[in-house]
Amino acid sequence: MDLLDKLAILTDAAKYDAACTSSGVRRESRPGKIGNTSSSIAGCCHSFSADGRCISLLKVLMTNCCVYDCKYCVNRRSNDTRRTAFTPKELAELTIQFYRRNYIEGLFLSSGVLRDPDYTTQRMIEALRLLRQDYGFNGYIHAKAIPGTDPALVQQLGYLADRLSVNIELPSQEGLTALAPDKSKSAILSPMRLIRDRGRENKEELVKYRHAPAFAPAGQSTQLIVGATQDSDRHILYLTQSLYQRYRLKRVFYSAYVPVVENSLLPALHTKPPLLREHRLYQADWLMRFYGFRAEELLDESHPNFDPTLDPKCYWAITHPDQFPVEIMSADLDRLLRVPGIGPTGARRILSARRTGCLRFEDLQKMGVVLKRAQFFILCGGQMRPGLHFTAETLTRQLQAVEQNALPVSAAPQLSLFDATE
Repeated sequence: MDLLDKLAILTDAAKYDAACTSSGVRRESRPGKIGNTSSSIAGCCHSFSADGRCISLLKVLMTNCCVYDCKYCVNRRSNDTRRTAFTPKELAELTIQFYRRNYIEGLFLSSGVLRDPDYTTQRMIEALRLLRQDYGFNGYIHAKAIPGTDPALVQQLGYLADRLSVNIELPSQEGLTALAPDKSKSAILSPMRLIRDRGRENKEELVKYRHAPAFAPAGQSTQLIVGATQDSDRHILYLTQSLYQRYRLKRVFYSAYVPVVENSLLPALHTKPPLLREHRLYQADWLMRFYGFRAEELLDESHPNFDPTLDPKCYWAITHPDQFPVEIMSADLDRLLRVPGIGPTGARRILSARRTGCLRFEDLQKMGVVLKRAQFFILCGGQMRPGLHFTAETLTRQLQAVEQNALPVSAAPQLSLFDATE
């Protein structure tokens, strides 16, 4: 099998992993411009750097051979599919050739489990070692740490990669037992704990020794599959909150389950992926990370799943009428962030601008406030927005109309990664 055939198979097999923040964008090359995001280049996807730049990555598996038989996975050992694997040298040379042609700026490397986790990780380490040391590649590398791998190998991988991730995939032990019997909760959490602790130690080393090697400087992330099991949004959100607190994850990614295999324990093949549910989870995740919300504020036992017709922040606002209206001229940052339509940037602009005078509704729009949502929950100088008419009974319907117009007709699978909730 030639290299291009391997590339086609192993990039296609990697497409269900959302943790590289693929945007699905297609932009043809142009004279005088650099880079190309055409889908004709197998495996090219996109991520965002810390400074907000969109960067292109080669997203690929080391191999789609796997000793595990996870029922939801297209690469499971019992599935009849074409199998192949890169050698470490093939993958390193391929990455460098893509980089030299300006197709990519980095690598997103995952893998099926060939023989066992240690053997597979050793092959990944050798590929990254060739890139870093022999080819002098200094670009971004995101690598998957395979559960069950020897801790010493995970550390070696972390010194070669910018970010590591350990995919939890199924949100509960019940789901793992039913759909991924070869995996266990402890095997998944163990490398996450190691990456957290080693990253903390490495930060202390870098303070003392400026030239000490960096261990996974971009931190770690994980992915949860949504819709393959009966786990509620509440269960997923509580797990997410715990992961952020206990393992200091940079990001939790959610992937709407795409039926690719026939199994009585999984949704039928004709079932549509729950993209709107994925979207709501991303919005709630954003609220916890940047707006100060807690999981228990957004969902409880009586409401275990998000309302598909309203974004989580609007739903929280209409179910807490005692918190509103909020006076723009006197509210503190925390209260402003609770208002639908006001994000962190808009809230800080309000705090700065109101020092020099009274703000009007027109001023808020210029500051980036989404007034079509915020207008129902705020006062400017003690006054509601002129001409605004609503009651407690009609408020939900009016917000649902706003939400309906805001949602795309056909959302790309990863669109929700970038749509911040305000």
